[in-house]
Amino acid sequence: MRRTQIQLDDATYEAVRRRAYERGRSMASVVRETLSEAFGTASPAQEPQRTIEDFTFVGMGVDPQPPEDLPVSVDHDKWLAEAIASRGDESDET
Repeated sequence: MRRTQIQLDDATYEAVRRRAYERGRSMASVVRETLSEAFGTASPAQEPQRTIEDFTFVGMGVDPQPPEDLPVSVDHDKWLAEAIASRGDESDET
C-alpha cells in the first residue's frame, strides 16, 4: 500500500465524511474502497475493514489534573515545552 494525498471539493469531502461516519470507518478506507470498486482492483484477500470499534482504546486516558487555561490538544507545543523544562529543573536538584 502506498501513501498519497488528494484534494477534494467541499461537496465530495462532505459526501466521503458522511459515508465514513455512517459506516463507522475512516475517510481513507471509504476512499480506498470506492477507488478499488471504480477501477476494478478490489482484491478478495484484502485486510478486514476496520471500524471505530477496533480503536476503543483511543481517548481512554484522563488527566487527573487537566490544564486550566487550554486543553493540551489545542496548544500541545506549549505543554510539551513546559514538561521538558520541568524535567530539566528536576534533574538539576538531584
